[in-house]
Amino acid sequence: MQYNNLHDLIFSSSGTRKYFLSLPYKMQTQLYEHNDYIHSAADLRLHVSQLEKYNRSVILSESLNKTLNKHF
Repeated sequence: MQYNNLHDLIFSSSGTRKYFLSLPYKMQTQLYEHNDYIHSAADLRLHVSQLEKYNRSVILSESLNKTLNKHF
């Protein structure tokens, strides 16, 4: 089922709301930044997956930066 945005999706679907609330707070806030682009549970899962990959790449990049700065 399609909804106008993430807010409407969470308000209307108890299963999706439960899933959303099980996510870490940081992830929830990141998802709300994409509110207008999430229209279904499948969209939500896709955005969660993309944000997890993005967050891992940021952590890895910061770690590599620290390591390189120690050596130079």
